[in-house]
Amino acid sequence: MKRFLLFLGLIVCQISLYAQVTAKINPIEMMIGEQAEVTLTVQAPEGATVEWPSFKPRQQLVPGVEVLATHTAQPTKDDENGATLPTMVIVLTSFDGNLYHIPPFTVKVNGKEMKSADLALKVLEVEVDTTKLDQFFGPKDVQDNPFLWSEWSMTFWLSMLMLLLTGLVIYLYLRLRANKPIITRIKIVKRLLPHQKAMKEIEQIKADKMVTSENQKEYYTKLTDTLRQYIEERYGFSAMEMTSTEIIDRLMQIDQQSLDELRQLFMTADLVKFAKYSTMINENDANLVNAIDFINQTKLENMPTEEVIKPQLSEADQKTQQSRRILKAVVWGVSVAIVALLCYVIYSVYQLLV
Repeated sequence: MKRFLLFLGLIVCQISLYAQVTAKINPIEMMIGEQAEVTLTVQAPEGATVEWPSFKPRQQLVPGVEVLATHTAQPTKDDENGATLPTMVIVLTSFDGNLYHIPPFTVKVNGKEMKSADLALKVLEVEVDTTKLDQFFGPKDVQDNPFLWSEWSMTFWLSMLMLLLTGLVIYLYLRLRANKPIITRIKIVKRLLPHQKAMKEIEQIKADKMVTSENQKEYYTKLTDTLRQYIEERYGFSAMEMTSTEIIDRLMQIDQQSLDELRQLFMTADLVKFAKYSTMINENDANLVNAIDFINQTKLENMPTEEVIKPQLSEADQKTQQSRRILKAVVWGVSVAIVALLCYVIYSVYQLLV
């Protein structure tokens, strides 16, 4: 126990010998109202706990010297051993010319109070030569400037013109608001290509599992209607109103490719719908594949997918739109003139009053 107390005493003695507080003031002379900074630097072992002095804003450090602010600065480097030194800055000011004694600052290092050295601050006053009072002029009395109508007449009449134009703009604006504008919007309608629409219908047939359905008439009706609609949109003739034979003959005139599978599909569909013919599931699958092959072989992918719809206006609507455009142009032109007149009037008044 004695050895431990002796060891602890040696550590405390080393800290007390090693710890040191340095205070510097910059500048040491200043004019009334200027500021000076006191920099406190603590030389202590690494990891030591440092407690800085606390001051309130506008606190009197000494009579005549006030504390404006305090802040912890970036730690500095010790030139001897390269250790980091904690640093604090205290900003001072004074409004009385005098030589002030600044007492030591107290800093706690590991709970032990350490004091800095005393400082001095000299505050200089502005010297006034009272022997040459004739060089200083007292305040002047209020003077009346002469009013000339010739100088103000142009500004006055331009102001009146500006007010009249403002009234005109307000009237035209109300007229425009009273008459509802004819809004013409160009619509851009996106549409599916014929083969995309047909394939979408076929995918729906698959999703509804109509291939394996017992209602074969509904399945073939849906499939052939999809093909008729595709042929009508793809080739441009009314396939929805034609018989299967007429469709095949018309396709043979347009496209010389083999249409045997399509002819077999339409023939099977007619038998199912009108002769109550029953098909096998594999035959339904084959007809569905034939329909997909026909669509893929005859599709056109470079067709436009957007359609622009422009509305048609009557002659009265066109005249109304033209008159509104003229009114808007007049409103904008008069508004620009009002702004220009306002700027000129303000500039003229400033020139007259200066």
